[in-house]
Amino acid sequence: VNMEFPLTLGLQKTGLPLIISSDNLCFLIDTGSTHNILFSFVYEHFKDRFKVLEERRNIIGIDGVQHEAPTIEAIFNFEGMSYTSFFAILDASEAVVQVQEETGVQIHGVLGTQFLVENKWIVDFEKLTINNVK
Repeated sequence: VNMEFPLTLGLQKTGLPLIISSDNLCFLIDTGSTHNILFSFVYEHFKDRFKVLEERRNIIGIDGVQHEAPTIEAIFNFEGMSYTSFFAILDASEAVVQVQEETGVQIHGVLGTQFLVENKWIVDFEKLTINNVK
């Protein structure tokens, strides 16, 4: 199934490329992030929906500091498709609150290059869309 999803709404409202899953999780598309991240407040709220993995990842957080993060496997639905990927759990409360105060939007996590490559998502910066080539 080919998908073309416009990023214009998120960009107009927040200046950020955002997608919202069918279970109302708001993800930032971040081509500069090597890992997918789920923020800890979301993980704590929906713990029973995720599979915790043994692996821990070292990631550099929004604050520029390296953190050892637990890893989970998560499934979410977007545009009629189900996606499974691995996410590092990171406490980014200050950054999330700041974005929410500035834009009125609460971000729940980050989809990084790992997710984009796994799912063949292409960010078209000219058209401001996400496309997949499955």
